[in-house]
Amino acid sequence: MNDSYDGYRAVDLEVRVCAASPYELVLVMFDGLLDELSRARGHIEASHYELKGQSLEKCMNILTALNSTLDYEEGGELVQDLSRLYDYCLHRLVDVSVSLSVTGIDEVVHLLGQIRDGWEGVNASHH
Repeated sequence: MNDSYDGYRAVDLEVRVCAASPYELVLVMFDGLLDELSRARGHIEASHYELKGQSLEKCMNILTALNSTLDYEEGGELVQDLSRLYDYCLHRLVDVSVSLSVTGIDEVVHLLGQIRDGWEGVNASHH
């Protein structure tokens, strides 16, 4: 049962991505990333190392995609800060992949949660 649920979630995410404005797109990506991070955390705790690897790889792909959505022309200082933060999160996840440290994941979740909240605030001020 669980497998089909995951498949459904992936499709749902893709459908939402197709329908999303750039702002909503970033939020969808954040939600997908935070979901996947908690899944990776579960895999580490359950010692499912192969699944952990796949899960962390997905997280890194989403982070890389988030990084590529940054607008260096318009964004100025904020974009530089975000880019550095995404890079830091990527490095932490590479580290987690080896060290299997759930505190590393928690740190990334905490940082990304703050960015996501900020992003929602930005979105609110644009409407």
